[in-house]
Amino acid sequence: MKARKRILVAIVWVMILQVGMLPKNAGAVSVSASAAILMEQETGRVLYEHDADEIHRIASITKVMTAILAIESGKMDEMTTVSKRAVYTEGSSIYLQQGEKIKLEDLVYGLMLRSGNDAATAIAEHVGGSVEGFVFLMNQKAAEIGMTHTVFANPHGLDDHEEHYSTAYDMALLTRYTMMNPKFQEISGTKSYTLTRENGTHKWRNKNRLLTEKYEYCTGGKTGFTKRAGRTLITTASKDGKDLIAVTLNAPDDWTDHISMYEYGFKTYSHKTILPKGSLALNIEGMEGKKFILQDSIVYPLSEEEVDEVRMEYKLLPANQLKTLQKGKAGAAIMYLQDKPVIKETIYLEEENRKNENWWDHFKNLMFSRADAHD
Repeated sequence: MKARKRILVAIVWVMILQVGMLPKNAGAVSVSASAAILMEQETGRVLYEHDADEIHRIASITKVMTAILAIESGKMDEMTTVSKRAVYTEGSSIYLQQGEKIKLEDLVYGLMLRSGNDAATAIAEHVGGSVEGFVFLMNQKAAEIGMTHTVFANPHGLDDHEEHYSTAYDMALLTRYTMMNPKFQEISGTKSYTLTRENGTHKWRNKNRLLTEKYEYCTGGKTGFTKRAGRTLITTASKDGKDLIAVTLNAPDDWTDHISMYEYGFKTYSHKTILPKGSLALNIEGMEGKKFILQDSIVYPLSEEEVDEVRMEYKLLPANQLKTLQKGKAGAAIMYLQDKPVIKETIYLEEENRKNENWWDHFKNLMFSRADAHD
């Protein structure tokens, strides 16, 4: 009897330890997707994930990359001449005609709202010189923004190449990058678009039903489907100053998946100011009278339970260099969550007359380690 009791006690302790080792968000969200992720846009913090690094075919959410390359090309006001190859691209279409002249910007609206595969090919040929040249640009951009598990083989996402895939995390990273572009935000969040073409007036309604009817906080996104990929979906949502990104791959019930993730994220996490911008009280021998400045506040999305798990660390230049420094970069303030670094901001000595960082500098400055994503 005593032996049986000891075994029972041991089993209970194992169960307690196992529960303690589970991620904090385990069971918080149930999704139909093979892979899913919820990311906070400003910091890139992963609030929820399910097999987010698993490689999948991605279908038409590929077009998010096609759209941002078109926007960044500086050619949005140019007229394109539609080729035979574009017209005969299979699948979803905005029904381009061979030889038709149409503004690149209109093609991007047709790409994002109606998922036109013909528009994707026409964009690729105009921006990249050829579809193949554009695919090179797609993979170059993917590498630039850190999409380490992604390969693009076409501008539309059709299953015409085996080497065309990504992950939920990589596609969230791409969406975070694109949402820093005002023009992309505008197009992605457009519910309907009217234009005049050579064959008359057209009105396109966005296929993203989360945006048009299902979720009031949705601000944009892109749908996708092929037989091999299943349903794929990227959306963005904003509520109470919080901007979130959701991605699902091979998700039979993707609308519900996204709403569930958003509701969890908005309810559980809020922005906490860990360190306000301005003067830092750093008492350093020999630096009396010097003013240390943090130019940007350190703000991070946290659950209430995580607030006590935050600590700050200041890494400054060696004392001999610091004492001779008149102004400029003096070091860094690093925020740790559960003893892992998540954000680094530069500490300046005195006021430095420098321009505000552009959005790309800010994107790169928000240091985030994937290891910190597992709550």
